[in-house]
Amino acid sequence: MQVTATQAKNRFGAICAQAKDGPVFVEKDGRIDSVILSAKQFSDLQTANQTETLAQRKALFEQSHSAWIAEQNQRFEAHGLWCDDMRVW
Repeated sequence: MQVTATQAKNRFGAICAQAKDGPVFVEKDGRIDSVILSAKQFSDLQTANQTETLAQRKALFEQSHSAWIAEQNQRFEAHGLWCDDMRVW
């Protein structure tokens, strides 16, 4: 849905109710200036940003610890897991 800034001001309650169904784009001077979202949509957006941040952190970890990761993978390939020969009594 797209409304003008004047419409958003004059019908704010109705616009907030409409935002629960989807984002409401507020137009000012013929261009989209703002977006009104429901609290759930905003929360979902924040969660998506945190997921990207986690992916970025993972990539940074793998880049900075690549030598250690390669060493551990090589050790696993050569010897397997340390607990492979353990027996359950």
